[in-house]
Amino acid sequence: MADKSRITREEALAYHLEPSPGKIDINASTPMATQRDLSLAYSPGVAVPCEVIAERPETAYDYTTKGNLVAVISNGTAVLGLGNLGALASKPVMEGKAVLFKRFADINSIDIELDTEDPDEFCRAVRLMSPTFGGINLEDIKAPECFIIEQRLKEECDIPVFHDDQHGTAVICAAGLINALHISGKKIEDCRIVLNGAGAAGIACIELLKTMGVRHENCIVCDTKGVLYQGRTEGMNQWKSAHAVKTDLRSLAEAMKDADVFLGVSAKGAVTREMVASMAPNPVIFAMANPDPEITPEEAHEVRPDAIVATGRSDYPNQVNNVLGFPYLFRGALDIHARAINDEMKIACAHALAALAREDVPDEVALVYGRDLTFGRDYIIPTPFDPRLIYTIPPAVARAGMDTGVARRPIKDLDRYAEGLRARLDPTSSILQGIYARAKAAQARMIFAEGDDVRVLRAAVAYQRQGLGKALVVGREADVSAKLDAAGLADAVRELEVVNAANTQHLESYKAFLYERLQRKGHDRSDIHRLAARDRHVFAALMLAHGHGDALVTGATRKSAHVLDLIGKVFDARAQDGAVGITALLHKGRIVLIGDTLVHEWPEAEDLALIAERGAQVARDLGLEPRVAFVSFSTFGYPVSERSEKMHRAPQVLDRKGVDFEYDGEMAVDVALNAQVMAQYPFTRLSGPANVLVVPARHSASISVKLMQEMAGATVIGPILTGLKSPIQVCSTVSTANDILNMAVMAACEIGRR
Repeated sequence: MADKSRITREEALAYHLEPSPGKIDINASTPMATQRDLSLAYSPGVAVPCEVIAERPETAYDYTTKGNLVAVISNGTAVLGLGNLGALASKPVMEGKAVLFKRFADINSIDIELDTEDPDEFCRAVRLMSPTFGGINLEDIKAPECFIIEQRLKEECDIPVFHDDQHGTAVICAAGLINALHISGKKIEDCRIVLNGAGAAGIACIELLKTMGVRHENCIVCDTKGVLYQGRTEGMNQWKSAHAVKTDLRSLAEAMKDADVFLGVSAKGAVTREMVASMAPNPVIFAMANPDPEITPEEAHEVRPDAIVATGRSDYPNQVNNVLGFPYLFRGALDIHARAINDEMKIACAHALAALAREDVPDEVALVYGRDLTFGRDYIIPTPFDPRLIYTIPPAVARAGMDTGVARRPIKDLDRYAEGLRARLDPTSSILQGIYARAKAAQARMIFAEGDDVRVLRAAVAYQRQGLGKALVVGREADVSAKLDAAGLADAVRELEVVNAANTQHLESYKAFLYERLQRKGHDRSDIHRLAARDRHVFAALMLAHGHGDALVTGATRKSAHVLDLIGKVFDARAQDGAVGITALLHKGRIVLIGDTLVHEWPEAEDLALIAERGAQVARDLGLEPRVAFVSFSTFGYPVSERSEKMHRAPQVLDRKGVDFEYDGEMAVDVALNAQVMAQYPFTRLSGPANVLVVPARHSASISVKLMQEMAGATVIGPILTGLKSPIQVCSTVSTANDILNMAVMAACEIGRR
């Protein structure tokens, strides 16, 4: 299964540059607005927790961030597959690791790059700073120094020290192998295993498997010079020697004959079809070299259809991905204030992952990956975006830590703990993943109306290269080419389809259609020609109306009201036609929809009811169960005001319609969004905080959205144009390339289409 997506150098650099350099930020978790706040946060108030911690060091977990803070530390001597790039050049990777900690396990993380290749200096630096953190994640340190560093730090620090390149890979590999052997009907203690790649990850894999029951004599380890056998001296060290066996085998090809399992953490092409063909029945092949595996699944299955194959790549089934392990290992370890992450905790993680893969997969997970996920040969390991990971894996890790005595503060109620972990889920990420997956499945021909804008061109290129569908750009070929070249995307010219009104064969049919639609609305044939041939918004809409594209995104260069008027020349897009604008606000793990942000200037009760229906439709299209609140400055009739009267009457309109979603109002915003405040009104018909807000007028909607965007840093998607017969989305003039791409994805998924 080939991956259609492609990332360019320019895109990668832009991602790390905008909207601000890097990938992480630090925000205060307590108020810092008044002199009293300052006095509590710093002098004199801060002296109190300092004294308490001095008396009882364990309380640092209570009064500081220590218990949810991990250091990601590297010296840059083994950066990805790039080699020794140095400490500074490793920083983007370490920042990325910090982001993964936060995204998948809600763990705060700081990246630290140490400019030394001396293990003694490295260990001293880490040991001295270790009181700051609840755990240490070592990353991208070359072998054999990584073994020395990790072992020493484990001995010197009283917090978990974990080298993910070693043990993260080992845990996921073990999880996959548990299930692969389950499918093939083999026992781990009977299996002959061949490992190719005797570096940090490879040795960690084989050591963990031996801890789980694999017999030493059944393991053949190979490096670039062949089999590690007893008596070999060339290229050996103490870590390799520990896995040398008494054997006459000397090459990887010889070792793989009749082997049950192949584990590869080596190099592209290291395994041939002939080697695979020589393996035992139902062979298990984990070709984990990155970015390209030792052998591809297609090549392996050509000679062995009975093989179970895993790789390190996301575009093949059974991805051995470390993100399935380290966030949840640390989550469980931090929550018991662990002194270490031991083998028992790693094995518990592996077994929990294996068990999760055997369970029914939620629909939303399958939606993200665009395929059916059922336990079997092509699904032996859970996927990274499975929401069950956060509340399934950490409890298993925590239990193992408590059972083995490394917990400073055991968890008394693991069921309650698991429920608490559910609350750490960020629904916005899974929602966006699901939408992108649906767009990828739809493969819509997306019309980008404004091909003279570089943001639009970047979005079009990204749409095409992410495998979402075909990008059709309205513009002049020479102009598009020049702008792409200036943006560093000259090679993308050949990928995009540029559509120019001046040379399209469909212009006459477009004009005939438009004339029939507008001839009784004050437009003569000259007007029609100018609209169809010279206005890109109208031309793009005509393309869509005639089926020469599947969806349309526009509005980045003109005010939305003007763009909407132009679209209305071709489609029924007015308030009286049922059009409504719904904007999605994503902030701190919550998503709230606000309407109408585009069409209705001053809606009355009937209009507000329609806006509620459109908002509920968008919510469901996004995978949310709608809870609609009609918001005002008054709450359930107090204070009485003419301005809030229509908000009071709108729910009554929905009562008469008999709609199938929750709604209530009128109410203040804090009542709608805050469960504690809402509890003061036990008669409310909402079962929880609202996720769709219907506001009194377009100006209040606009103010609300822009205030959240500017003051709170909320992510804004929209306004999402709903109620049209064709999928059209209108961007704002301040949209970034990523904003435009998001709107294109909304159009591709037909979010809000009538």
